[in-house]
Amino acid sequence: MGMSQNVCTIRPLVAALAFHQIFEGMGLGGCVAQAGFSFGTMAYMCFMFSVTTPMGIILGMGLFSLTGLDDSSPNALIMEGLLGSISSGILIYMALVDLIAVDFFHNKLMNSDPRLKKASFVALTLGSAAMSILALWA
Repeated sequence: MGMSQNVCTIRPLVAALAFHQIFEGMGLGGCVAQAGFSFGTMAYMCFMFSVTTPMGIILGMGLFSLTGLDDSSPNALIMEGLLGSISSGILIYMALVDLIAVDFFHNKLMNSDPRLKKASFVALTLGSAAMSILALWA
């Protein structure tokens, strides 16, 4: 978000970021509550979750000012592409290795009921398809 100065680009990003942070915060909060961490650890996790997005925006604004304050300059496009590819690679790795694999392969409930496993695969596929369709407007 910090790499663009175009209002038409920023508005949808703010909406997407708000919804993403809300649902990610609820999911992360549920996991942290179930894990039974100490109060200090939970407070640290909440603090880090709260400051990472603003720090990323500040980093983007700083990099944008270093590339010449022009959305269409080659340096800005290369920087935006590099940051996008790094962040999407991290998200894909986290989703496949840390989230989906644990839920599908190391879950006693999932392994005990084949219908639940099939329904979960269908839901995962439909969710992936829905996100792909939404990406057409992004």
